Amino acid sequence: MGTGAERARRTASTPGTASAARTASAAVRRLTAALAVLIAAAVLAVAVPGSAQAATAGSSCTGRKVRTLSFSTGSVLLYRDGGVVCAVTVQKWPGVNRLVSVSVQARGLVAVHKSRKDTRSSPVAKTYAGHRRVRVTAAVGSGSYRSGWFLC
Repeated sequence: MGTGAERARRTASTPGTASAARTASAAVRRLTAALAVLIAAAVLAVAVPGSAQAATAGSSCTGRKVRTLSFSTGSVLLYRDGGVVCAVTVQKWPGVNRLVSVSVQARGLVAVHKSRKDTRSSPVAKTYAGHRRVRVTAAVGSGSYRSGWFLC
């Protein structure tokens, strides 16, 4: 059997003991890093949809906002991204389920018309306008708006 000192010497001289300890600590570090990445991804997945719901109704259009055309029961928000024009109608007093519609037409092309019954806004109407003039029509309930041709 031997003394305690001999036993300690035999245990320390056993091949692979030190490398096994290093491998185990490296595995723990990798698991900790993977867990941190997983938690960060979960936090972002929960936080992003909440901020998207808090955004305005026109946020489904990409690009910069070029105009807001107001009328008695709502307003039309116009966005432009390159040559694409995007329009969405928003109710002035949201909460009541009304027919909300929007139509956008580039000069020389067919109008894109979108409508639905909703408590807030119309679906998005997009068309490629390039450098053409655009005409917009919109309606919320009994109120409506019709623009002339304009360059945006």
